[in-house]
Amino acid sequence: MYEALVTIRATERVVIIGGGLAAARTAEQLRRADYDGSITIVSDEVHLPYDRPPLSKEVLRSELDDVTLKPRDFYDENKIRLLLGSAVKTLDTANRTATLQNGTVLGYDEAVIATGLVPRRIPSIPHLPGIHVLRSFDQSMALRDEAAAARHAVVIGAGFIGCEVAASLRGLGVDVVLVEPQPTPLAAVLGDRIGSLVARLHRSEGVDVRTGVGVDSVTGGRRVEKVVLSDGTEFDTDLVVIGIGSRPNTEWLEGSAVLVDNGVVCDHVGRTSAPHVWALGDVASWQDAAGHQVRVEHWSNVADQARVLVPSLLGQALPSNLVVVPYFWSDQYDVKIQCLGEPKADDVVHLVSDDGRKFLAYYERDGVVAGVVGCGMPGRVMKTRAKIAAGAPISEILG
Repeated sequence: MYEALVTIRATERVVIIGGGLAAARTAEQLRRADYDGSITIVSDEVHLPYDRPPLSKEVLRSELDDVTLKPRDFYDENKIRLLLGSAVKTLDTANRTATLQNGTVLGYDEAVIATGLVPRRIPSIPHLPGIHVLRSFDQSMALRDEAAAARHAVVIGAGFIGCEVAASLRGLGVDVVLVEPQPTPLAAVLGDRIGSLVARLHRSEGVDVRTGVGVDSVTGGRRVEKVVLSDGTEFDTDLVVIGIGSRPNTEWLEGSAVLVDNGVVCDHVGRTSAPHVWALGDVASWQDAAGHQVRVEHWSNVADQARVLVPSLLGQALPSNLVVVPYFWSDQYDVKIQCLGEPKADDVVHLVSDDGRKFLAYYERDGVVAGVVGCGMPGRVMKTRAKIAAGAPISEILG
């Protein structure tokens, strides 16, 4: 299904569709690889490419206003063209053109899809003032403005975004109810045992954590006023934040030759089913070493993918000894929750340290250390990287 890799490409025009971390890293990597052709970044946002992790933390808490990844001078000096405020409407892979919402038609020799994610919403919840999702800088600022005057908030969904928002709102003095249908926060990612420790962390900070229950209704007049849970419990509220995950931003690819299945389907270097089209970042489902399609929504994954995609696009040799150990983190209150490797909810969990707030756990799968999760223990987490990369027996960690 994928176009065969050739060693020489007549590449004069690269169009990068999307304006986040993946777009910025791709453009930067192209210049580092001595590519001197044209680079155009097209984004539906009016902002320069920016960093998203602070949106639910420092930006929401009014501790940070500038999250741009590179200043405008970087793009000017590297002759990277920015087309901001207009999304790509259609991609014509036969004629190698991208048509923007404003009618502009861009030709390309190689196109890179980096459109990221779109927050999921709950269809039954009305669009009332005071109800928020959080993915963009503007959405974070809007939530920040309303949180300044809020007394009560209900956060729906206790994944990473929901937990981070709950922690930030508590830091602003807002009373928070955190609602999660799973048995614990982060249960789908880290399992119930570690999820229960995350719930403990939030409860110790005054969050009303409600698990194993959903939302029956959200109502209000001129703005949101009440949330009713599926067990009948009612909460008066000033704010509702929906943090139930996101979906790949791929609707605009309908009718193109780009195969989509839970993201843009790619081979192991980011090549899609359409000739001269590539994808990376949260929107991309790459083929792993076992031949499985995997879509990873972690910040650190983007740089690793760019280091592989760019030389492949340019027909250059791939970097040698590239060993990637997945890594992600989440700042909540005064601690950093870190994860190395690929833990799964059904792994055997070895909780080796727990002082009532900070903890460290190793995840075992088939006798091998599959991952480590730590809360407030950065040194001990990062020391495990080599063991995970080597597929070491769990006995080497626990011994």
